[in-house]
Amino acid sequence: MEHPRSLPEYILLPWSTSLEDPIILPDGRQLLTLKDAADYITKLPKTESDLPEWQTAIEVLVLCSRGGDPMLARIGVMKALNRQVERVFNPDRKEMHWGKRELKRNQ
Repeated sequence: MEHPRSLPEYILLPWSTSLEDPIILPDGRQLLTLKDAADYITKLPKTESDLPEWQTAIEVLVLCSRGGDPMLARIGVMKALNRQVERVFNPDRKEMHWGKRELKRNQ
């Protein structure tokens, strides 16, 4: 009898599954497949791989190998790689367009 939590063979993704977009590492190398990402994480020092961001990336990689979307693995690894980058809102980045166009009904 099959274990109730085991997945059918056809759902499992091979570790050679390509990521939609490569992950570019700080040293310039690229992670192209689920296996590349898994190998990179397993080579991290234990103090770093124990961080919550990397633990999440590991969980998502395992999930993807069991039929999840490889984009989730890419997002997990990217979030872990960029965990120290703070996103700051820049109001000057985009020009405001409010009030510059006249509505057709007002012409």
